[in-house]
Amino acid sequence: MQRQGTIRRHDSKLSALSRLIDSSIILLTFLALIDVFQTELTVIYVWGLLFSILLFNFFAESQDAYRSWRGTNIRDEIETVLYSWVVGVLILILIDTFWLHHQVFSEPFVAVWIVLTPIELVSWHAVVRAVLAIVRTKGLNTRKVAIIGCTSLGEKLEHSFNQMEWSGYRLEGYYDDRAVVRKSRDDRTQASKDIEVAGNIEKLISDCQLGKIDAVYITLALSAEHRIKDIVSKLSDTTASVYLVPDLFTFNLLNSRWVDYQGITAVSIFDTPFSGLDSFMKRIEDIVLSSLILCLIAIPMILIALGIKMTSKGPVLFKQARYGMDGEKFSVWKFRSMTVTKNGDKVIQAIKGDSRITSFGKFLRKTSLDELPQFFNSLRGDMSIVGPRPHAVAHNEEYRTQIQGYMLRHKMKPGITGLAQINGFRGETDTLDKMEGRVYYDLIYIQTWSLWLDFKIILLTVFKGFLHKNAY
Repeated sequence: MQRQGTIRRHDSKLSALSRLIDSSIILLTFLALIDVFQTELTVIYVWGLLFSILLFNFFAESQDAYRSWRGTNIRDEIETVLYSWVVGVLILILIDTFWLHHQVFSEPFVAVWIVLTPIELVSWHAVVRAVLAIVRTKGLNTRKVAIIGCTSLGEKLEHSFNQMEWSGYRLEGYYDDRAVVRKSRDDRTQASKDIEVAGNIEKLISDCQLGKIDAVYITLALSAEHRIKDIVSKLSDTTASVYLVPDLFTFNLLNSRWVDYQGITAVSIFDTPFSGLDSFMKRIEDIVLSSLILCLIAIPMILIALGIKMTSKGPVLFKQARYGMDGEKFSVWKFRSMTVTKNGDKVIQAIKGDSRITSFGKFLRKTSLDELPQFFNSLRGDMSIVGPRPHAVAHNEEYRTQIQGYMLRHKMKPGITGLAQINGFRGETDTLDKMEGRVYYDLIYIQTWSLWLDFKIILLTVFKGFLHKNAY
Protein backbone atom coordinates (compact mmCIF):
# COMPACT_ATOMS: atom_id res chain seq x y z
CA MET A 1 0.00 0.00 0.00
CA GLN A 2 1.41 3.41 -1.02
CA ARG A 3 2.05 5.83 1.83
CA GLN A 4 0.59 9.31 1.62
CA GLY A 5 1.25 12.47 3.61
CA THR A 6 0.63 16.16 3.78
CA ILE A 7 2.97 18.99 2.85
CA ARG A 8 4.03 20.93 5.93
CA ARG A 9 5.57 24.35 6.19
CA HIS A 10 9.38 24.23 6.54
CA ASP A 11 11.07 25.48 9.71
CA SER A 12 7.77 26.00 11.56
CA LYS A 13 9.49 25.68 14.97
CA LEU A 14 12.15 28.25 14.02
CA SER A 15 9.37 30.56 12.81
CA ALA A 16 7.58 30.20 16.15
CA LEU A 17 10.84 30.96 17.99
CA SER A 18 11.39 34.06 15.83
CA ARG A 19 7.89 35.32 16.65
CA LEU A 20 8.54 34.75 20.34
CA ILE A 21 11.82 36.69 20.25
CA ASP A 22 10.24 39.62 18.35
CA SER A 23 7.38 39.80 20.85
CA SER A 24 9.83 39.61 23.76
CA ILE A 25 11.84 42.53 22.35
CA ILE A 26 8.70 44.67 22.14
CA LEU A 27 7.66 43.71 25.68
CA LEU A 28 11.06 43.99 27.39
CA THR A 29 11.92 47.31 25.72
CA PHE A 30 8.65 48.80 26.96
CA LEU A 31 9.17 47.54 30.52
CA ALA A 32 12.78 48.71 30.57
CA LEU A 33 11.78 52.22 29.48
CA ILE A 34 9.04 52.27 32.13
CA ASP A 35 11.78 51.69 34.69
CA VAL A 36 14.24 54.19 33.15
CA PHE A 37 11.64 56.97 33.00
CA GLN A 38 10.26 55.95 36.40
CA THR A 39 6.70 55.81 35.08
CA GLU A 40 3.85 53.86 36.65
CA LEU A 41 2.61 50.88 34.62
CA THR A 42 -1.08 51.70 34.27
CA VAL A 43 -3.85 49.58 32.76
CA ILE A 44 -3.93 51.65 29.55
CA TYR A 45 -0.21 51.02 29.06
CA VAL A 46 -0.69 47.28 29.50
CA TRP A 47 -3.50 47.18 26.95
CA GLY A 48 -1.50 49.31 24.51
CA LEU A 49 1.51 47.02 24.89
CA LEU A 50 -0.53 43.87 24.32
CA PHE A 51 -2.24 45.31 21.25
CA SER A 52 1.09 46.50 19.82
CA ILE A 53 2.43 42.94 20.05
CA LEU A 54 -0.78 41.55 18.58
CA LEU A 55 -0.83 44.00 15.66
CA PHE A 56 2.88 43.54 14.93
CA ASN A 57 2.50 39.76 14.77
CA PHE A 58 -0.64 40.06 12.68
CA PHE A 59 0.95 42.24 10.01
CA ALA A 60 4.24 40.31 10.10
CA GLU A 61 2.36 37.07 9.52
CA SER A 62 0.27 38.63 6.74
CA GLN A 63 3.53 39.65 5.01
CA ASP A 64 4.98 36.15 5.51
CA ALA A 65 7.83 37.57 7.58
CA TYR A 66 8.65 34.26 9.25
CA ARG A 67 9.22 32.07 6.23
CA SER A 68 12.46 30.10 6.08
CA TRP A 69 15.45 32.39 6.66
CA ARG A 70 17.68 30.42 4.32
CA GLY A 71 15.55 31.32 1.33
CA THR A 72 14.80 35.00 1.93
CA ASN A 73 16.66 38.19 1.23
CA ILE A 74 17.78 40.24 4.27
CA ARG A 75 16.44 43.45 2.72
CA ASP A 76 12.98 41.90 2.25
CA GLU A 77 13.01 40.66 5.83
CA ILE A 78 13.96 44.08 7.23
CA GLU A 79 11.36 45.91 5.12
CA THR A 80 8.67 43.49 6.32
CA VAL A 81 9.62 43.97 9.98
CA LEU A 82 9.62 47.77 9.67
CA TYR A 83 6.31 47.77 7.77
CA SER A 84 4.64 45.55 10.39
CA TRP A 85 5.81 47.78 13.25
CA VAL A 86 4.95 51.13 11.61
CA VAL A 87 1.44 50.08 10.52
CA GLY A 88 0.66 48.59 13.92
CA VAL A 89 1.81 51.74 15.75
CA LEU A 90 -0.14 54.01 13.37
CA ILE A 91 -3.32 52.07 14.08
CA LEU A 92 -2.80 52.45 17.84
CA ILE A 93 -2.13 56.18 17.45
CA LEU A 94 -5.36 56.61 15.45
CA ILE A 95 -7.36 54.66 18.06
CA ASP A 96 -5.91 56.74 20.88
CA THR A 97 -6.36 60.05 19.04
CA PHE A 98 -9.92 59.64 17.74
CA TRP A 99 -11.46 57.27 20.27
CA LEU A 100 -9.70 56.88 23.64
CA HIS A 101 -8.24 60.41 23.96
CA HIS A 102 -5.68 59.26 26.56
CA GLN A 103 -2.75 60.93 24.73
CA VAL A 104 -0.60 57.92 25.53
CA PHE A 105 1.67 58.54 22.57
CA SER A 106 2.58 62.01 23.76
CA GLU A 107 4.48 60.48 26.68
CA PRO A 108 8.30 60.78 26.20
CA PHE A 109 9.06 57.16 27.08
CA VAL A 110 6.41 55.92 24.58
CA ALA A 111 7.98 58.03 21.82
CA VAL A 112 11.40 56.53 22.65
CA TRP A 113 9.87 53.03 22.64
CA ILE A 114 8.32 53.60 19.20
CA VAL A 115 11.68 54.61 17.74
CA LEU A 116 13.94 52.22 19.65
CA THR A 117 11.92 49.00 19.22
CA PRO A 118 12.13 48.71 15.40
CA ILE A 119 15.87 49.41 15.59
CA GLU A 120 16.23 46.50 18.00
CA LEU A 121 14.00 44.23 15.90
CA VAL A 122 15.93 44.93 12.71
CA SER A 123 19.27 44.65 14.50
CA TRP A 124 18.65 41.21 15.91
CA HIS A 125 17.41 39.91 12.56
CA ALA A 126 20.53 41.34 10.89
CA VAL A 127 22.84 39.98 13.61
CA VAL A 128 21.45 36.47 13.17
CA ARG A 129 22.14 36.69 9.43
CA ALA A 130 25.67 37.97 10.03
CA VAL A 131 26.48 35.24 12.55
CA LEU A 132 25.14 32.56 10.22
CA ALA A 133 27.20 33.99 7.36
CA ILE A 134 30.39 33.88 9.45
CA VAL A 135 29.68 30.35 10.65
CA ARG A 136 28.94 29.08 7.17
CA THR A 137 31.95 30.86 5.67
CA LYS A 138 34.05 28.68 7.97
CA GLY A 139 32.40 25.61 6.49
CA LEU A 140 30.05 24.95 9.40
CA ASN A 141 26.31 24.30 9.02
CA THR A 142 26.57 24.20 5.22
CA ARG A 143 24.63 21.99 2.82
CA LYS A 144 26.13 20.36 -0.26
CA VAL A 145 23.45 20.40 -2.92
CA ALA A 146 23.00 18.95 -6.38
CA ILE A 147 20.67 19.93 -9.20
CA ILE A 148 19.06 17.32 -11.43
CA GLY A 149 18.40 18.66 -14.92
CA CYS A 150 20.36 21.00 -17.17
CA THR A 151 17.38 23.30 -17.54
CA SER A 152 16.78 27.03 -17.44
CA LEU A 153 14.97 26.47 -14.13
CA GLY A 154 18.11 24.78 -12.76
CA GLU A 155 20.14 27.78 -13.88
CA LYS A 156 17.77 30.14 -12.04
CA LEU A 157 18.10 28.01 -8.93
CA GLU A 158 21.90 28.10 -9.18
CA HIS A 159 21.77 31.89 -9.52
CA SER A 160 19.62 32.09 -6.37
CA PHE A 161 22.14 29.98 -4.44
CA ASN A 162 24.97 32.25 -5.60
CA GLN A 163 23.06 35.32 -4.42
CA MET A 164 22.66 33.85 -0.91
CA GLU A 165 26.19 32.95 0.14
CA TRP A 166 25.20 33.44 3.79
CA SER A 167 22.61 30.63 3.47
CA GLY A 168 25.20 27.89 3.45
CA TYR A 169 24.13 26.22 0.20
CA ARG A 170 27.11 24.86 -1.75
CA LEU A 171 26.32 23.64 -5.26
CA GLU A 172 28.33 20.48 -6.04
CA GLY A 173 27.14 20.22 -9.63
CA TYR A 174 24.50 19.30 -12.17
CA TYR A 175 23.45 15.72 -12.83
CA ASP A 176 21.65 14.68 -16.00
CA ASP A 177 21.46 11.55 -18.13
CA ARG A 178 20.94 13.52 -21.32
CA ALA A 179 23.58 16.25 -21.25
CA VAL A 180 27.34 16.59 -20.91
CA VAL A 181 27.92 20.34 -21.12
CA ARG A 182 25.55 23.27 -20.84
CA LYS A 183 26.00 26.89 -21.79
CA SER A 184 25.49 29.41 -19.05
CA ARG A 185 26.36 32.97 -18.07
CA ASP A 186 28.73 33.91 -15.27
CA ASP A 187 26.91 35.81 -12.48
CA ARG A 188 29.73 38.31 -11.97
CA THR A 189 31.23 38.88 -15.44
CA GLN A 190 28.09 38.11 -17.45
CA ALA A 191 30.39 36.27 -19.88
CA SER A 192 29.42 32.93 -21.45
CA LYS A 193 30.92 29.86 -19.85
CA ASP A 194 30.75 26.11 -20.22
CA ILE A 195 29.76 24.14 -17.14
CA GLU A 196 30.50 20.46 -17.07
CA VAL A 197 27.83 18.15 -15.77
CA ALA A 198 29.06 16.23 -12.71
CA GLY A 199 27.58 12.98 -13.96
CA ASN A 200 24.44 11.01 -14.71
CA ILE A 201 21.71 9.94 -12.29
CA GLU A 202 23.53 6.76 -11.32
CA LYS A 203 26.57 8.86 -10.39
CA LEU A 204 24.32 11.10 -8.28
CA ILE A 205 22.89 8.10 -6.43
CA SER A 206 26.42 6.92 -5.71
CA ASP A 207 27.52 10.38 -4.49
CA CYS A 208 24.49 10.60 -2.22
CA GLN A 209 25.16 7.16 -0.76
CA LEU A 210 28.77 8.18 -0.07
CA GLY A 211 27.58 11.28 1.77
CA LYS A 212 28.93 13.75 -0.81
CA ILE A 213 25.49 15.31 -1.35
CA ASP A 214 23.16 16.55 1.39
CA ALA A 215 20.23 17.75 -0.71
CA VAL A 216 19.01 17.17 -4.25
CA TYR A 217 16.85 19.58 -6.25
CA ILE A 218 14.92 18.15 -9.20
CA THR A 219 14.33 20.80 -11.89
CA LEU A 220 13.02 18.62 -14.72
CA ALA A 221 10.01 19.59 -16.83
CA LEU A 222 6.56 18.67 -15.57
CA SER A 223 6.14 16.42 -18.62
CA ALA A 224 8.93 14.15 -17.28
CA GLU A 225 6.63 12.65 -14.64
CA HIS A 226 7.71 9.02 -15.11
CA ARG A 227 11.38 9.98 -15.15
CA ILE A 228 10.96 12.01 -11.94
CA LYS A 229 9.21 9.11 -10.20
CA ASP A 230 12.03 6.76 -11.18
CA ILE A 231 14.69 9.20 -9.87
CA VAL A 232 12.81 9.74 -6.60
CA SER A 233 12.50 5.99 -6.15
CA LYS A 234 16.26 5.58 -6.55
CA LEU A 235 17.01 8.48 -4.20
CA SER A 236 14.92 6.81 -1.49
CA ASP A 237 17.89 4.43 -1.09
CA THR A 238 20.01 7.39 0.11
CA THR A 239 19.91 9.74 3.11
CA ALA A 240 19.86 12.90 0.96
CA SER A 241 16.98 15.36 1.28
CA VAL A 242 15.07 15.59 -2.00
CA TYR A 243 13.23 18.69 -3.28
CA LEU A 244 11.00 18.84 -6.33
CA VAL A 245 11.16 22.27 -8.00
CA PRO A 246 8.12 22.34 -10.35
CA ASP A 247 8.68 24.32 -13.52
CA LEU A 248 5.66 26.54 -12.90
CA PHE A 249 7.44 29.45 -14.58
CA THR A 250 6.37 28.00 -17.93
CA PHE A 251 3.04 29.61 -16.99
CA ASN A 252 2.38 33.31 -16.65
CA LEU A 253 1.76 33.05 -12.90
CA LEU A 254 -0.53 35.64 -11.34
CA ASN A 255 -0.50 35.82 -7.55
CA SER A 256 0.39 32.16 -7.30
CA ARG A 257 0.10 30.52 -3.91
CA TRP A 258 -0.03 27.11 -2.26
CA VAL A 259 -3.50 25.98 -1.19
CA ASP A 260 -4.15 23.03 1.13
CA TYR A 261 -7.36 20.99 0.93
CA GLN A 262 -7.39 18.39 3.71
CA GLY A 263 -3.78 17.46 3.00
CA ILE A 264 -4.06 17.76 -0.79
CA THR A 265 -1.83 20.62 -1.97
CA ALA A 266 -2.67 22.67 -5.05
CA VAL A 267 -0.96 25.63 -6.69
CA SER A 268 -3.03 28.49 -8.06
CA ILE A 269 -1.90 29.67 -11.50
CA PHE A 270 -4.21 32.67 -11.89
CA ASP A 271 -5.67 34.11 -8.69
CA THR A 272 -6.60 37.39 -7.07
CA PRO A 273 -4.63 38.70 -4.08
CA PHE A 274 -7.89 39.94 -2.57
CA SER A 275 -9.67 37.20 -0.71
CA GLY A 276 -10.73 36.95 2.91
CA LEU A 277 -8.97 39.41 5.22
CA ASP A 278 -6.87 40.98 2.44
CA SER A 279 -10.07 41.97 0.64
CA PHE A 280 -11.42 43.52 3.85
CA MET A 281 -8.18 45.45 4.47
CA LYS A 282 -8.13 46.76 0.90
CA ARG A 283 -11.73 47.92 1.23
CA ILE A 284 -11.04 49.68 4.54
CA GLU A 285 -8.06 51.40 2.90
CA ASP A 286 -10.28 52.65 0.07
CA ILE A 287 -13.07 53.87 2.36
CA VAL A 288 -10.76 55.71 4.77
CA LEU A 289 -8.50 57.31 2.14
CA SER A 290 -11.36 58.16 -0.25
CA SER A 291 -13.28 59.86 2.56
CA LEU A 292 -10.25 61.88 3.66
CA ILE A 293 -9.30 62.85 0.11
CA LEU A 294 -12.85 63.87 -0.81
CA CYS A 295 -12.94 66.17 2.23
CA LEU A 296 -9.67 67.75 1.10
CA ILE A 297 -10.68 68.21 -2.54
CA ALA A 298 -14.30 69.26 -2.03
CA ILE A 299 -13.62 72.97 -2.68
CA PRO A 300 -11.30 72.35 -5.67
CA MET A 301 -13.96 70.07 -7.19
CA ILE A 302 -16.60 72.83 -6.81
CA LEU A 303 -14.25 75.30 -8.52
CA ILE A 304 -13.58 72.82 -11.35
CA ALA A 305 -17.32 72.30 -11.84
CA LEU A 306 -17.82 76.07 -12.11
CA GLY A 307 -14.92 76.28 -14.58
CA ILE A 308 -16.49 73.62 -16.82
CA LYS A 309 -19.86 75.35 -16.77
CA MET A 310 -18.34 78.72 -17.61
CA THR A 311 -16.15 77.50 -20.50
CA SER A 312 -18.37 75.04 -22.39
CA LYS A 313 -21.92 73.79 -22.76
CA GLY A 314 -22.94 70.46 -21.36
CA PRO A 315 -22.94 68.53 -18.09
CA VAL A 316 -20.15 68.86 -15.54
CA LEU A 317 -19.67 65.10 -15.22
CA PHE A 318 -19.83 62.30 -17.72
CA LYS A 319 -19.85 58.56 -17.23
CA GLN A 320 -18.50 55.80 -19.38
CA ALA A 321 -18.89 52.01 -19.23
CA ARG A 322 -15.74 50.20 -18.11
CA TYR A 323 -14.84 46.69 -17.06
CA GLY A 324 -14.30 46.20 -13.35
CA MET A 325 -13.27 43.26 -11.18
CA ASP A 326 -14.02 39.86 -12.75
CA GLY A 327 -14.94 41.63 -15.99
CA GLU A 328 -18.19 43.13 -14.68
CA LYS A 329 -19.23 46.45 -16.21
CA PHE A 330 -19.60 49.63 -14.18
CA SER A 331 -19.84 53.36 -14.88
CA VAL A 332 -16.72 55.41 -14.23
CA TRP A 333 -17.15 59.12 -13.43
CA LYS A 334 -15.00 61.97 -14.75
CA PHE A 335 -15.15 65.71 -15.13
CA ARG A 336 -16.13 66.46 -18.70
CA SER A 337 -13.14 67.73 -20.67
CA MET A 338 -14.50 67.37 -24.23
CA THR A 339 -17.26 68.89 -26.27
CA VAL A 340 -18.23 65.41 -27.52
CA THR A 341 -18.38 62.50 -25.11
CA LYS A 342 -20.31 59.86 -27.00
CA ASN A 343 -19.61 56.17 -26.37
CA GLY A 344 -19.63 53.93 -29.37
CA ASP A 345 -18.32 50.58 -30.54
CA LYS A 346 -15.10 52.28 -31.57
CA VAL A 347 -13.67 54.47 -28.79
CA ILE A 348 -11.33 57.14 -30.10
CA GLN A 349 -8.72 58.09 -27.53
CA ALA A 350 -7.77 61.70 -27.06
CA ILE A 351 -4.65 62.60 -29.01
CA LYS A 352 -2.33 65.57 -29.00
CA GLY A 353 -4.15 68.59 -30.40
CA ASP A 354 -7.55 66.84 -30.31
CA SER A 355 -10.19 69.38 -31.38
CA ARG A 356 -12.82 67.81 -29.09
CA ILE A 357 -10.92 68.87 -25.96
CA THR A 358 -12.01 72.20 -24.49
CA SER A 359 -9.47 74.80 -23.37
CA PHE A 360 -10.30 74.18 -19.71
CA GLY A 361 -10.51 70.44 -20.37
CA LYS A 362 -6.96 70.46 -21.67
CA PHE A 363 -5.78 71.77 -18.31
CA LEU A 364 -7.86 69.17 -16.45
CA ARG A 365 -6.48 66.29 -18.51
CA LYS A 366 -2.89 67.51 -18.32
CA THR A 367 -3.05 67.63 -14.51
CA SER A 368 -5.30 64.52 -14.15
CA LEU A 369 -7.86 66.66 -12.29
CA ASP A 370 -10.57 65.23 -14.55
CA GLU A 371 -10.14 61.93 -12.64
CA LEU A 372 -11.11 63.37 -9.23
CA PRO A 373 -14.79 62.21 -9.33
CA GLN A 374 -13.49 58.64 -9.38
CA PHE A 375 -12.92 58.90 -5.63
CA PHE A 376 -16.71 58.55 -5.44
CA ASN A 377 -16.34 55.34 -7.46
CA SER A 378 -13.77 54.19 -4.93
CA LEU A 379 -16.01 55.09 -2.00
CA ARG A 380 -18.89 53.18 -3.60
CA GLY A 381 -16.73 50.12 -4.17
CA ASP A 382 -16.70 50.13 -7.99
CA MET A 383 -13.01 51.06 -7.99
CA SER A 384 -10.01 51.15 -5.69
CA ILE A 385 -7.63 54.06 -5.17
CA VAL A 386 -4.73 51.92 -6.40
CA GLY A 387 -5.08 49.32 -9.13
CA PRO A 388 -5.03 48.86 -12.92
CA ARG A 389 -6.61 51.78 -14.74
CA PRO A 390 -10.03 50.86 -16.20
CA HIS A 391 -10.13 50.85 -20.00
CA ALA A 392 -13.11 51.53 -22.22
CA VAL A 393 -15.11 48.40 -23.06
CA ALA A 394 -14.22 48.74 -26.74
CA HIS A 395 -10.50 48.83 -25.87
CA ASN A 396 -10.83 45.67 -23.83
CA GLU A 397 -12.41 43.82 -26.70
CA GLU A 398 -9.66 45.07 -29.01
CA TYR A 399 -6.62 44.29 -26.87
CA ARG A 400 -7.71 41.06 -25.17
CA THR A 401 -7.00 39.23 -28.43
CA GLN A 402 -3.66 40.98 -29.02
CA ILE A 403 -1.99 40.87 -25.58
CA GLN A 404 -1.64 37.59 -23.73
CA GLY A 405 -3.00 37.80 -20.19
CA TYR A 406 -4.71 41.14 -20.84
CA MET A 407 -7.93 40.15 -19.03
CA LEU A 408 -5.99 39.01 -15.95
CA ARG A 409 -5.73 42.67 -14.94
CA HIS A 410 -9.41 42.31 -13.97
CA LYS A 411 -8.55 39.96 -11.09
CA MET A 412 -8.87 43.04 -8.90
CA LYS A 413 -10.79 46.31 -8.85
CA PRO A 414 -9.57 49.00 -11.26
CA GLY A 415 -7.78 51.94 -9.68
CA ILE A 416 -7.50 55.71 -9.91
CA THR A 417 -3.73 55.35 -10.04
CA GLY A 418 -1.44 52.38 -10.32
CA LEU A 419 2.03 50.98 -10.79
CA ALA A 420 1.82 51.52 -14.55
CA GLN A 421 0.96 55.21 -14.14
CA ILE A 422 3.90 56.04 -11.87
CA ASN A 423 6.18 54.25 -14.35
CA GLY A 424 5.08 56.53 -17.20
CA PHE A 425 2.33 54.45 -18.81
CA ARG A 426 -0.58 56.84 -18.68
CA GLY A 427 -2.45 58.89 -21.22
CA GLU A 428 -2.72 57.82 -24.84
CA THR A 429 -1.90 54.20 -25.72
CA ASP A 430 -1.55 54.72 -29.46
CA THR A 431 0.74 51.72 -30.00
CA LEU A 432 0.56 48.09 -28.97
CA ASP A 433 3.90 48.47 -27.14
CA LYS A 434 2.47 51.15 -24.84
CA MET A 435 -0.53 48.99 -23.95
CA GLU A 436 1.72 45.97 -23.38
CA GLY A 437 3.85 48.10 -21.04
CA ARG A 438 0.77 49.17 -19.09
CA VAL A 439 -0.52 45.59 -18.81
CA TYR A 440 2.95 44.39 -17.74
CA TYR A 441 3.03 46.76 -14.75
CA ASP A 442 -0.62 46.03 -13.91
CA LEU A 443 0.14 42.31 -13.60
CA ILE A 444 3.31 43.00 -11.61
CA TYR A 445 1.17 45.00 -9.18
CA ILE A 446 -1.33 42.16 -8.76
CA GLN A 447 1.51 39.68 -8.23
CA THR A 448 3.27 41.78 -5.58
CA TRP A 449 0.36 43.62 -3.92
CA SER A 450 0.62 44.77 -0.32
CA LEU A 451 -0.73 47.73 1.65
CA TRP A 452 2.82 49.06 1.78
CA LEU A 453 3.02 48.98 -2.03
CA ASP A 454 -0.27 50.90 -2.21
CA PHE A 455 1.09 53.63 0.06
CA LYS A 456 4.27 53.92 -2.00
CA ILE A 457 2.26 54.24 -5.24
CA ILE A 458 0.00 56.90 -3.71
CA LEU A 459 3.03 58.85 -2.49
CA LEU A 460 4.78 58.64 -5.87
CA THR A 461 1.55 59.66 -7.63
CA VAL A 462 1.46 62.85 -5.56
CA PHE A 463 5.00 63.76 -6.63
CA LYS A 464 5.13 62.58 -10.23
CA GLY A 465 1.89 60.93 -11.24
CA PHE A 466 -0.33 63.91 -12.01
CA LEU A 467 1.72 65.65 -14.67
CA HIS A 468 3.02 63.67 -17.64
CA LYS A 469 3.91 64.39 -21.25
CA ASN A 470 1.52 61.67 -22.48
CA ALA A 471 -1.52 63.24 -20.79
CA TYR A 472 -3.64 65.28 -23.18
